[in-house]
Amino acid sequence: MGLTGFLFPGQGSQYVGMGKALHDAFPQARDWFGEGEESAGLPLRKLCFQGPDDDLRKTEITQPAILLVSVIAWRLLEQRGAVPDFVAGHSLGEYSALVAAGSVPFPDALRTVRSRGRFMQEAVPAGEGAMAAVLGMERQQVEKICREFAAGRVVSAANFNGAGQIVISGHKDAVERVSHQAREQGARRVVPIPVSAPFHCALMTPARDRLVPELDRLPFQDLAFPLLTNVDAVPIRTGDQAREALKRQVTSPVRWEESLRAMIQSGVTTFVEVGPGKVLSTLARRLQKDLRIHRVEDPESLDATCRALQYNRGGE
Repeated sequence: MGLTGFLFPGQGSQYVGMGKALHDAFPQARDWFGEGEESAGLPLRKLCFQGPDDDLRKTEITQPAILLVSVIAWRLLEQRGAVPDFVAGHSLGEYSALVAAGSVPFPDALRTVRSRGRFMQEAVPAGEGAMAAVLGMERQQVEKICREFAAGRVVSAANFNGAGQIVISGHKDAVERVSHQAREQGARRVVPIPVSAPFHCALMTPARDRLVPELDRLPFQDLAFPLLTNVDAVPIRTGDQAREALKRQVTSPVRWEESLRAMIQSGVTTFVEVGPGKVLSTLARRLQKDLRIHRVEDPESLDATCRALQYNRGGE
């Protein structure tokens, strides 16, 4: 059997009801929810289980909520003997991956991503930024259109997700110009993304500058297994590397497709998405059809994944 990569989702994977089935099924999960609420200073059970959706979508709430559910799913897997060969997390998910790898303490990660979400939200006044997904266009062409139609404003590629999907981010007017040109020049579709801020572009510089001191205060440990960073798509193992990658990540594009390909080239044949939703599972499946893809977000998917990967389903 080949190697295994665990993938941790980012913002956009949240939904009302996430984590509730794990909470109800496992006493440990209830304890961890309580620990998470105390660390984040938020009523995360209510927000995750009942919403409303508008509150759960607020960046300052979304980020700790997804991290909490992802870490609970990871801990239940870990109790059953799961040891990944590689981990990676999409944007926010990189924090979940670092918790799983033993680099960042869970309470510190929750507090930090709540601050990260607030800093990102406050970096750009509401309505001034935007993001859009460009489908069916090559990376070089998208980058060229961004350069040619920025008109002195900020617009750049924010996520290279794979499967022909590139997300652009920046000033609203510039994103709209580039979106129009991408359609004119042959993009299959261009889909505006309903986000509260333009992530992973130069407009996030104020957020990065506020986050850096918080990351410098965190005690990063070396990683128990290698992590593919968003910014470089190469494996790291030291705490110092992890800290620097998180600093650069705020204003840099997420090189997700490259990260997946690097793991596949290293021998990964099985991916497990650990946390809410199936965004990353879908991207991996579209990238290479013969990969084994699993998810863990509720008791049923936990049991199915443990059975498929021959982990101890009893959790002893």
